[in-house]
Amino acid sequence: MDEIIGGLVRAVELILTLNPEVVQVTFRSLGISVTSVLLASTINIPLGGLIHFSDFRGKRALVNLIHTLYSLPTVTVGLLVYLLISRSGPLGWLDLLFNPAGMVLGQAILITPIMLGLTITALDAISRDIRDTTMSLGASEMQSLRAIAREAQPALVSAVLLGFGRALSEVGVAMMIGGNIRGHTRVLTTAISLETSMGNLELSLALGIILLSISLLVNLAMSLSQRR
Repeated sequence: MDEIIGGLVRAVELILTLNPEVVQVTFRSLGISVTSVLLASTINIPLGGLIHFSDFRGKRALVNLIHTLYSLPTVTVGLLVYLLISRSGPLGWLDLLFNPAGMVLGQAILITPIMLGLTITALDAISRDIRDTTMSLGASEMQSLRAIAREAQPALVSAVLLGFGRALSEVGVAMMIGGNIRGHTRVLTTAISLETSMGNLELSLALGIILLSISLLVNLAMSLSQRR
């Protein structure tokens, strides 16, 4: 017990003294996760709206498939992206393997089902009367869609935040695509895994505390968004 308490104390000291390794890994994790969420949001929110407002054969099956992919294993995504961007893969010429850009791509793919499904669910919860009412009042199609988006905004914000939390906490894609290279692709989750295996519990605990703190802030932001 004393060893655990001592480790926690030293971990807090590493955080308070802004240990360079801790700061570097934290900001790299945030940068990669935020970029992947921005990329996924740019694609999946409009795509979710397109699926929701379109009527086509197999729509229900497609939505069910998207919901099923919520629990898509990170190592499976990591393997698929690895095959895609490896030197012998179709995107090998981009040189994304063992590169932060490759990690961004992998995390964006990983959170795509979550953001796409939650976008569709958020729009489903909005009454169709809103669109009919705005159209009857002379609004254009784009103005009607903006009105619906405003009504669904809290749920859409929650989808983005949930995608960010998923991207930040995953380890499979980060390890397989990034390679956990110190000073280049090492992030919070991979650093915790490595430092724990090396017996450096103080640094592992410090990074774990930061990861938990960020997750708590994301959950608080989601709760605030939903209450609004």
